[in-house]
Order: sequence, then structure tokens, then C-alpha cells
Amino acid sequence: MARRSALRNRVEALIARTVVASLEKSPRRVADRLGGFYARLLDRAIPRLRRSAEQNLCFAYPESDAAWRTKTIDGVFASIGRVLVAFARFPEITAGNVRDWIGYEGFENFERAKARGKGVLFATAHLGNWELSAFAHAWLAEPMGVVVRPLDNPLIDELVEGRRALSGNTLLSKRDFARSILQALKKNEAVGILVDQNSSADFGVFVPFFGKRACSGLTFAKLAARSGAAVIPGFAVWDAGTRRYVLRFYPEVTITGDAGSDTAAIQRAVEAAIREYPDQWLWIHRRWKTRPAGEARMYD
Repeated sequence: MARRSALRNRVEALIARTVVASLEKSPRRVADRLGGFYARLLDRAIPRLRRSAEQNLCFAYPESDAAWRTKTIDGVFASIGRVLVAFARFPEITAGNVRDWIGYEGFENFERAKARGKGVLFATAHLGNWELSAFAHAWLAEPMGVVVRPLDNPLIDELVEGRRALSGNTLLSKRDFARSILQALKKNEAVGILVDQNSSADFGVFVPFFGKRACSGLTFAKLAARSGAAVIPGFAVWDAGTRRYVLRFYPEVTITGDAGSDTAAIQRAVEAAIREYPDQWLWIHRRWKTRPAGEARMYD
């Protein structure tokens, strides 16, 4: 990867801080409109994102028509706008008002998992508001560990990590996280990991995902088997009726110790949740980028 210039980092960070400040300081209704505007601006500024989403939807929903795909992609960018607003307003979200933003469903699944005493691994995804889910859980229940990948721009990374930790969560770097996760699980703590991203063939396995083979990392399943932790799929999805999020915990995924089959089971759980809310998943991510040997590239 080419080295990033200091000037580029400063310019990007200035833009990011300006966007966050405008969403944080504006009245909530204004911020909601601004968040939607910024998301639409992203859509227009980087056309390849919509192209990738279109390709993904054709891949995952071959029976779909163009109108449905367009509506779904529009929903994705609207969802991104809501994520931006919530993230910008993290400093004002506290234990006293967090339920104005989000509530639980399926909390009993988490309680049963905790009662086993071996920790909880949240298998989560870029579905709904993945930033708010972990942030809010710390206020609603207890702080947790969150595995994060450092951003390419260190100035923006500093901004993001500072806000992510405001509710008491511990940030675990994806570059060296296995030992920290195992230590947290040994103390019967919870750790959240995004499991819906493309993996390189060196560290993953091809498992079915929307009827197509997708390369998925094996580390999550291996950590679950090694620790004995309960695996709970969890996602914060937007409820348009109440105009707030629902942090939904699904039933525990059984871990057998076979990393390949366990990874497939976890991906099935993620897929099932996405199918419930297709316009809230990050289809702009090139989920099927890594292809099996001999298979043609999917993306331009």
C-alpha cells in the first residue's frame, strides 16, 4: 500500500471533524437531515460504492428487479446517515438517556450465555448501527471488549477510538487481539467482533453466504472453540415505527470445534438477520472479493 501523505491525513481529518461537529451540535431533527445529506453526498462522490452494492445484490438476490435493488441501496445510504448521526452524538448518550436511542430484544439469550461463566462472543455485522450496538450495551448492561481495525488515517482513527470508548468499552486492536479476547472471556466478559467482511484465502474458508461461496475468517470460530464462550449473534437494527434502534440478541450458535462448519453456521446466522433487514446491511462492501482458485473476479 502506498504511504499516505501527512497533508492528505490532515485534510481528511478536517473534513471528518467538521462533519462530526455539525451532526453533534445541530438540533436532532436538523442532524438527522444532515446525516442523510452526507450519506447521499458519499453516494455521489464515490460511484463505485453503488456499483459494488448493485453487483452484490445481483449476486445475492438473482431474482430481484432493478427497482428493488435501487430502493435497497438507497436504504443502505440512509442507514449510513443514521450511523453517522448516532456516532457524532455519542458524547450526549448516557445511561440516563440511552433508551431514547435503543432498546433490547432477546436479552435473555445474553443472560443465559453469561450464566455459563465462560464469556460471550457477539457475532455482529455491518447491519443497522454496529457502532451504537456496542456503545449502548455498555450503558444498558455492562462494558465489553470491541475488536477494531485501526483506520488508515491515524488522525481520524484517534477521533473514532476516543468516541467509541466513551461508554466504558475496551478497544481491542485487530492487529493483535487473540490473547486479549481470551483473557476477557476467561473473566466471563463479552467481546464483539464483526464477522461479515471478506477474508483473504490464507486466513479464511469458503462457506455459503446467500447461496454463493464467500471467504470468511476462521479466527472467530477457533476462539469460540478454544475458550468455550457462548456465541450470540447480535445486531442493532432500525425500527422506523418507533424511530429508534432495537439491539436484538439471537439464540446461541452451537460450536462444534470444527472451525469450517462452525464458521458456516455463524455466517448462516448473519445471513438470516440480513435477510430480515436487507436495506440496513453494508452492501457497498466487496464481500465476495476473494474467489476460489480458477474462478473469475467478481468486481471491476
